[in-house]
Amino acid sequence: MNTLICGSMAYDTIMVFPDHFKKHILPEQLHILNVAFLVPTMRREYGGCAGNIAYNLKLLGGNPQIMATVGDDFMPYAKRLEKLGISQKHIRHVSDSFTGQAFITTDLDDNQITAFHPGAMGFSEQNKVSDANDVSLGIVSPDGRAGMMEHAEQFVEAGIPFVFDPGQGMPMFSGDDLLRFIDQATYVTVNDYEAKMLQDKTGKTLKQIAERVTALIVTLGGDGSMIYANGKEIAIPTPKPASIVDPTGCGDAYRAGLLYGIQSGWDWETTGRLASLLGSIKIASRGGQNHAPTKDELRAQFQQHFGSTLPL
Repeated sequence: MNTLICGSMAYDTIMVFPDHFKKHILPEQLHILNVAFLVPTMRREYGGCAGNIAYNLKLLGGNPQIMATVGDDFMPYAKRLEKLGISQKHIRHVSDSFTGQAFITTDLDDNQITAFHPGAMGFSEQNKVSDANDVSLGIVSPDGRAGMMEHAEQFVEAGIPFVFDPGQGMPMFSGDDLLRFIDQATYVTVNDYEAKMLQDKTGKTLKQIAERVTALIVTLGGDGSMIYANGKEIAIPTPKPASIVDPTGCGDAYRAGLLYGIQSGWDWETTGRLASLLGSIKIASRGGQNHAPTKDELRAQFQQHFGSTLPL
C-alpha cells in the first residue's frame, strides 16, 4: 500500500559567510539596515518536507507517493526522483512559478539568515487526495495554507488515517484551526518548540492534545523524543551520531521512520527508535537527502544502539 505525503518540494541554496554577522551589523543602525555578505562557498541541495520524507521512506523500502506543486525549474529535481524510483504521479507543475526556494546564509557562529520563497506551494490546494489510489496512510506536512486544510479534510472524507505535521507552517493557523487539524488527524508530530507554540495557540496541554489523537509525538533534539499514546508517555532515546554536521532534514527523516513503523503495524517503542535512528544518521551528512544507509546497516546500528532486532 502507498503512503501519501502532502507537503513542500524545495531547493535549498546554502551559502557560508566566512566571518561573523555581528561584526558587520551595527545595532544602532538597524533602522537603515543595508548589508552585503561575500559568500565564496555555496551549494544547492534538494529539499522540502515532502521530498525529504519521501527520500527517507524509500530508503526503508516504503512506497511514498508525493503530492506537491512545483514550478518551471523543477526538471533537475524530477530527474533525481526518477533515478531514486520515487513516483511523480501526484506532483503538479504550476506554470510561470518557481519551485519553493530557501536561501540560507550561515556565518562562523552557525547563525543563519534565511529567505524563503514559497512559489508553487501557494497552489497546493489544486491537488486532491482523491486523485491517489491504494493509499493506506498519509501525512499533511508544511505546504500552502489552503492545501494543508483541504488535504486534511480530504483524508477524513476518504477514511485514510494521517499524521498532522504542522512544522514551520504553524504560524499560518489560529488556535481553532489547529484544534480542527488535531481532531481530524490520527497522529500529531511536532518538535519541542512547536509543541509549546501548539499549547499556547490552542490553550490545551500536551496531555489534553494526546487524548484527542491515537498518538502525539514530540521530538526533543539530542534529548530524544516522547510519544504520548494509550495513556502512556514513552521515552525514546537518541543514538549518539557519528558526527554533527547539519540538522537540516533531521525532523523529516524522523517522520519517515514514524510513517514506516505505523504502516508496518509496529509498537511505538520500535517505531520511535527507528525514527530516532534515522534522524541521528541524517545529522552526520550535509543536506536533507545525502545519507544513504542500507537496510543491513540500519539493522546493525539499531542492534548496536538499542540492543534489539529491527524487523526491517
